[in-house]
Amino acid sequence: MILETPHHQHILQKRKSLIATYLCHIFDTLNDGLYITDKNGVTLAVNAMYENLTGLKSQDILGKNVSDLVAQGVFDVALNGEVVQTKKTATAVQINRKTRKVILVAHPIFDYDDDVEMVVTYVRDIALISQLKNQVSAQRQLIESFQYGICQENSSLYLTPKSQIMRELFRQLHKIAKTDATVLFLGETGVGKDVMARELHNNSTRRNNSLVKVDCTCIPENLIESELFGYAPGSFSGADPKGKAGLFEIADKGTLFLDEIGELPLPMQGKLLRVLQDGEIKRVGATSAKKVNVRVIAATNRDLAEEAENGDFRRDLFYRLQVAVINIPPLRDRGEDLLELIYFFLEQFNVRYKRRVRLSAMAEELMLSYGWPGNLRELENLIHSLVVTCDSNMVQVEDLPCTIVAKNAAMDSRNSITLGLNNFKGQDFKTIMGQLETQILKNAVSAYGSIPKAAKALGLNRSTVFRKLQKAEPAESEE
Repeated sequence: MILETPHHQHILQKRKSLIATYLCHIFDTLNDGLYITDKNGVTLAVNAMYENLTGLKSQDILGKNVSDLVAQGVFDVALNGEVVQTKKTATAVQINRKTRKVILVAHPIFDYDDDVEMVVTYVRDIALISQLKNQVSAQRQLIESFQYGICQENSSLYLTPKSQIMRELFRQLHKIAKTDATVLFLGETGVGKDVMARELHNNSTRRNNSLVKVDCTCIPENLIESELFGYAPGSFSGADPKGKAGLFEIADKGTLFLDEIGELPLPMQGKLLRVLQDGEIKRVGATSAKKVNVRVIAATNRDLAEEAENGDFRRDLFYRLQVAVINIPPLRDRGEDLLELIYFFLEQFNVRYKRRVRLSAMAEELMLSYGWPGNLRELENLIHSLVVTCDSNMVQVEDLPCTIVAKNAAMDSRNSITLGLNNFKGQDFKTIMGQLETQILKNAVSAYGSIPKAAKALGLNRSTVFRKLQKAEPAESEE
């Protein structure tokens, strides 16, 4: 046994004091707030991050019991009592008098007898957690888009076009694919810009490297820069300590497809322009740039010339993207390709669901004469729905959406009206409208096959349709 002299006791006390001081400095380096109490709930220490997160000052709470602080309204909940009683970690959301909302995660600290000696509570900012959650969600969407692209790679829409307009488009696309030029696809929503991007990549010298698709509408604005260019270690709170590669780096030596580039915020448009001009990217928080070898394909359904004129899109970026512009025509202008696409999707979904669904002659005729405002996406989704929902293996007119049948009925009526305008001479407005109504009802009945089905599609009572058609018959017989 060593007898401790007053000198030894002084040195020991000084060391304890130094250790306590160093511990406080260590606590201040943590990204989480820290709140330490003894087993009775007396506040022993808080760190600087706790003060920042809550707005509460250490001098106002040190030495005070958390029960008293709750009673005084300093904050609305404390977990110490629950942790001491259960000897288990507890979690809660706390709101203090500064109206700050934080998450508490309280842990027991045990002595040699396995009793709770202290409670250490980590305090985390809900806003930061929400930000990280959004980041994870955005990354999940990107991963899903990559998975979708991989799946589509195996069942791509590489049909030999039959229409003149599409044959010329593919000739132009294959010619541009051999170069390394930036490409801009223009066209309505759903025309197949992503399909064309894959076709171009697969016919380029980069086909053995990655094609990375980025939907500019799916990434939150505050995360776009870090997703495209990556970030350096320690760039922001909650970031991966090793840093993260951006999509430009992932696509190095390959192709980056920026879909819906018209949605890119103006500040990011400037950064993208510098990448296209210099072939360099700089991670968020980095001090030096990095060379990348990436071919950029962009696509939009917007009129970028008009957007640039109005100041909603950078002129210099617009001019930079105009190296090779390909306008993809809407489905309604592709002529004989439509029937090939219908059969392609039917075969694709029949194989997937082990079915043998086909179209009746009337259903096929209506689909061929429909305008398809949603283009390829609308066609694909409709056939997917028909294969999944049809009870029989033959799609009839009544299985089609009323929009397709009604629009065709209206078109037939308009054609009849145009051809028979001379018949309206000398007739008043009421008589003309009555004839138009009759013609529309007849076309609907012809398309759907019966009065009840036509009435249901038009949202009318079947007795109303029957009465109007019956009323029209005497007038026609008199003529």
